[in-house]
Amino acid sequence: MTPKTTAALAVAGAALAAPAAALAATEATDPPSPVRAALRAPVAGHLTVAAQMRAERAANLQAELTPRAVRLARRVAGARDRGFDAAEERRRLRGSSPEELRADIREHRSDLREARREQVTAPATPAHLEAIAACESGGNPATDTGNGFYGKYQFVQSTWESVGGTGNPAAASEAEQDKRAAMLYAREGSSPWPVCGR
Repeated sequence: MTPKTTAALAVAGAALAAPAAALAATEATDPPSPVRAALRAPVAGHLTVAAQMRAERAANLQAELTPRAVRLARRVAGARDRGFDAAEERRRLRGSSPEELRADIREHRSDLREARREQVTAPATPAHLEAIAACESGGNPATDTGNGFYGKYQFVQSTWESVGGTGNPAAASEAEQDKRAAMLYAREGSSPWPVCGR
C-alpha cells in the first residue's frame, strides 16, 4: 500500500469511529428516544421475557407451596380433632400468590404449635365425665345423628352456647367439648344428662 492510501484509510476510519463513539456516549447519558424505546417495548398483549420468567417462577412456587400448605392444614385438623377435606383446601388455595401461601403456611405452623401445647397442657378428663361421654356417644366427639344432640356429651345447641361454645358442638375439638362439659357439670351437676349422669 502506498502511504497515500494508508493515510486515506486512517482518516476514513477515524471519521466513521467518531459518530459511533459520540452515539454511545449520548445513549449512556441521555434517555432513549421514543423511537428506540418503542422498539424495545413488548408488542401489545405480550409479556417481556423477564415477566414470563417471573410468572414461571411464581407458578413453580405455587406448585411447591400448595401441597405443603395442604399437609399442614391436615395436621392442624388432626391435632384439633376436626374433619379435613384436602380437595376443599386445595380449592381454597387455588390462585393464591406465593406470598399468600407462605403466610398460610406460617399460620398453620402457629396453629399446630398451639394445638400441641393445648394437648400437652389439657388436664385429664375426670372419670365421671368419661362415663357420661361413653354412655351418651360412645366417647365419639364427632357424633351428630341429626336428633338435635351433638358431640361427645350430646349437647343441645342452647346448652352448648350457655357454657361459651360456638358453632356445632360436634365440630369442636374433643378438648373443648371436655372443657365445656366440665363447666356444665360444675354449674348443674349431672342433671343435664338424666339417663347417663346417674
